[in-house]
Amino acid sequence: MPQDDHGELDSLVRKRIRALRLAQGWSLDELATRARLSQSTLSRIENGQRRLALDQLVTLARALDTSLDQLVETAADDVISSPMIDATHQRMQWPIRADPGMTVVRQRMTDPPPDSPSRMRAHPGREWLVVLSGTAVLLLGNRRFRVETNQAAEFPTMLPHAIGTEGGPCEVLGIFDRDAQRGHQRSEGAE
Repeated sequence: MPQDDHGELDSLVRKRIRALRLAQGWSLDELATRARLSQSTLSRIENGQRRLALDQLVTLARALDTSLDQLVETAADDVISSPMIDATHQRMQWPIRADPGMTVVRQRMTDPPPDSPSRMRAHPGREWLVVLSGTAVLLLGNRRFRVETNQAAEFPTMLPHAIGTEGGPCEVLGIFDRDAQRGHQRSEGAE
């Protein structure tokens, strides 16, 4: 690593430690206690007056409830991603690079939810969705929920579930974990 790059990384890590500490609402003393460092040592680390040691970085990462990788991460090359378009199901989806098991899906729905409980699906995972426009109807087990524009729903997908529209088309943005995404792919393949 060239010397300039090393200096930039060093500065970035110091700023990140301070920002994470402040985001938690912690004083220097509070983080120092959690990381088993003296307050003056932590202050000198944040201000660049003390060399960053690997063992201290590991301890600080733990105390800040983050990983060493996240503390020193610099890659920001792939900031923008284009959607994969599934015209058959009228949706776009984007994988989340930082968590390959997560997928974001935007879907336009025009059909009401199924009227038969046998068409509801259950599979491992969790799902979160927000209605961008219109009104969605979420069937979850024996319950029926109206989810209106700007409202969100989150649920375990082991409960039988289905979603549709009420009173016209609606657009939904959903986040699926790896298991929920696989469960939906299998369900669609069976249709």
